[in-house]
Amino acid sequence: MSFYPSYFMCLCLGILCVVFVSYWNAEWRGGFAWDGSSKQFNWHPVLMVAGLVVMYGNAAVVYRVPLTWGHSKTPWKLMHAATLLLALILSVLGLCAVFDFHNAKTIPNLYSLHSWIGICTVALFASQWVVGFVTFLLPCSPLEIRKLIKPLHVWMGAIILVLSIVSCISGINEKLFFSLKGNDNMTQPYAKLPSEALFANSLGVLIVLFGLVVLYILHNQSWRRPEVGHDGEGYRPLSHEES
Repeated sequence: MSFYPSYFMCLCLGILCVVFVSYWNAEWRGGFAWDGSSKQFNWHPVLMVAGLVVMYGNAAVVYRVPLTWGHSKTPWKLMHAATLLLALILSVLGLCAVFDFHNAKTIPNLYSLHSWIGICTVALFASQWVVGFVTFLLPCSPLEIRKLIKPLHVWMGAIILVLSIVSCISGINEKLFFSLKGNDNMTQPYAKLPSEALFANSLGVLIVLFGLVVLYILHNQSWRRPEVGHDGEGYRPLSHEES
C-alpha cells in the first residue's frame, strides 16, 4: 500500500473516533456540562480520545507526508510541536474534568489501573514534549545531543501512543462496567451487550485500528523523511535551517 491511502485511512479513522466518542456521551450519557455532575465527566473520554490519541497520532505522522520533504523542515517542526501541545492541553483538560467530577462526588482519585496508566501516559507525554522542544527547537541545542536523543524520542513517541490507546480502551471498558449494571440504574447489564455497549465497544475497535495505522506509517522505512537535504547538508539547528 502506498503512503496516501494509509494516511487517508488514518485521517478517516481519527475523525470516526472523535465522532463516536462524542455521540456516545451525548446520546447515552446525557450530554456535556462543566458543573461537577456526570455531564462534566463526559468531557473526559471525549478530550482524551481527541487529544491523547487522535491529535497525538496525526502529529506523529506529519514528517512522513512526502509533500513536505522538498521544503524546509522548520514549518513542519513547528506544526508537529504545536499540534502535540494542543493535544497535551486537551489531555490535561480531560484530566481536570474527571478530577473535578470525582472531587464533587467525593469519589477517590487514581485508584484504578486505568487511572494509573492514564496519568503515567500524560506525564510521559508532557516530559516528551518538553525534552523535544528543548532538544529540537532551541537553536542552542548541540547537534550531538540531537543525534543522541532522536532515536529515543522516536521510540518513546510510539510507546506513548500505545499507552494512550491502552488507557482509552481500558477507560471505555471501565465506564461500561460502572454504568451498565442492570436493574439498579434502568439499564441492561453489560453482559447482555445492549446498544450502548455495542457502540462503545466499536469505538474501542476504531481506536485500536487508528493506532495500528499510525504505527504502520511510522515504522515503514520507505516513508521516513530523508535526513539529508537536496543541498547535501545534514541536520541543522532550527535557526540555521533554510526558510
